[in-house]
Amino acid sequence: MPAQSARRPRRILDRGTACSFYVIMVLGLLLIASAYLIGSVASAVVVCRFLNLPDPRSGGSGNPGATNVLRIGGKSAAALTLAGDVVKGLVPVLLARALSNELVVAAAALAAFLGHLYPIYFGFAGGKGVATAFGAVAGLAFPVMLVMGVAWLIVVAATRYVSLASMVAAGVAPVAAFALALHPATFAALAVMAGFIVHRHKANIARLRSGTESRIGENADS
Repeated sequence: MPAQSARRPRRILDRGTACSFYVIMVLGLLLIASAYLIGSVASAVVVCRFLNLPDPRSGGSGNPGATNVLRIGGKSAAALTLAGDVVKGLVPVLLARALSNELVVAAAALAAFLGHLYPIYFGFAGGKGVATAFGAVAGLAFPVMLVMGVAWLIVVAATRYVSLASMVAAGVAPVAAFALALHPATFAALAVMAGFIVHRHKANIARLRSGTESRIGENADS
């Protein structure tokens, strides 16, 4: 009898540990799924509909992002779009950081970013993800976001190419994460984001090579 009594607390402890594990796992999955759904809200489309502007997916360059909204709707509409894209990247990451571990935080950042690229509400046809990436990285690793911002500003000041600045900023993010010895999940998320951002700029890369890419202040597609 004493031996059996000694075993019971251990069984209860094991069940409690297993229960805690499943709660943590389910919470993490919910946070990641929520991040994707929040990221899927296309700020450009919402802003343009609210302001009775042309759909950014069919006007200008066809990209549902702040740069294209600037072209078809002006500075105020573009500012609202930019703010929306940044916030939808930042909020899910902050929520995940408050409720879970670093692995889930990194996954939530990536999920919000991918939501912008492949939004479930808009036929999985989204934008290039630069502003959403900045928001996600601000919550994931603020020092890295600062490095990205400085890189973006330097390239824009030197070349006036927003597309080139965006790709350079994305590219320095995983390098900065590695240099700062951040969590491996953070480095992986930033590396994946950088790869997607460069891939989404294929047309811009072709125009940069041919010398036809638009600069800030020009009206060509970007």
